[in-house]
Amino acid sequence: MNILITSAGRRVSLIRSFQKEINKINKDSKVFATDADPILSAACQIADGFFKVPRLDAPDYISVLINFCKTHNISLIVPTIDTELLELAKNKEKFKQEGIEVVISSVDFVSKCRNKRVIHQFFESHNVSVAKEYEKDNYSLPLFIKPIDGSRSVDTYLIRTKEDLTDYHFSNEKLMFLEYIDHEEYDEFTCDLYFSKDHILKCVVPRKRIEVRDGEVYKALTVRNSLVPYIKKNLNKINGAVGCLTAQFFLHKDDNEKIYAIEINPRFGGGYPLSYLSGANFTKWIIEEYLYDKSIEEKFDAWESDLLMIRYDDEVLVHGYKD
Repeated sequence: MNILITSAGRRVSLIRSFQKEINKINKDSKVFATDADPILSAACQIADGFFKVPRLDAPDYISVLINFCKTHNISLIVPTIDTELLELAKNKEKFKQEGIEVVISSVDFVSKCRNKRVIHQFFESHNVSVAKEYEKDNYSLPLFIKPIDGSRSVDTYLIRTKEDLTDYHFSNEKLMFLEYIDHEEYDEFTCDLYFSKDHILKCVVPRKRIEVRDGEVYKALTVRNSLVPYIKKNLNKINGAVGCLTAQFFLHKDDNEKIYAIEINPRFGGGYPLSYLSGANFTKWIIEEYLYDKSIEEKFDAWESDLLMIRYDDEVLVHGYKD
């Protein structure tokens, strides 16, 4: 009953949460990790074992993962980065035939999440408001520009004047021109959502984004606010959604009914350790559902609100390393 965290990178806290929870049930179980350069991955170094994987677009990527899982008795895979999600979703049944569960949403839902324009249409179909998208020849300033398939805030722009716009913004068909949601008026939240195997929402934890570095939150606060009932009402069931999802919302500072959805990432987010430490134990629920076939019957609301997370840099030392 071993577990594999793919593309582990710096996700030390996520690895440790799985080590802690699986060892409560089975002391012999191990948590492995993969990365393109595992020797230089802090998460791989604190895992119980690791291995190097080929590039995601390599033709043998899936077969390498399957062979490693079979060699090390791995029954559960937890993916962590956007670029691997669709490929793993497409091959979910192939893994299952080898006795390996992949905690990944359906191909259809992952595809929607990977396209920001399509996920906006999804939100609207669930009565959730989104920022208006402008035509490139008919827009209002200020505006926010982002790619339809972006992640980690790469290739995003806040445009306040016409002089800020370039030919690149107009010619790149992937860039969306969006209504700007002012941070002076709105707070930004990343909400950790847990969906059971039957696609039912079991838990919502809003995390206020206080400080972000390279697209990942470094200071955050759990807040029990109007987002919780709003999400429960409008996103109570999402066909194809399973496991941990992170959804970004803007909530007006003075009007709790003014809410805009931004995007959904069907994976663990970098700030999940805060939700975990607040009591929302998605890690445990995944282990119970996918390794022990235990249903998650009750919805969970007993997480700690107003819990502040302040992250800091730490060191992982590797002895005898030679470049």
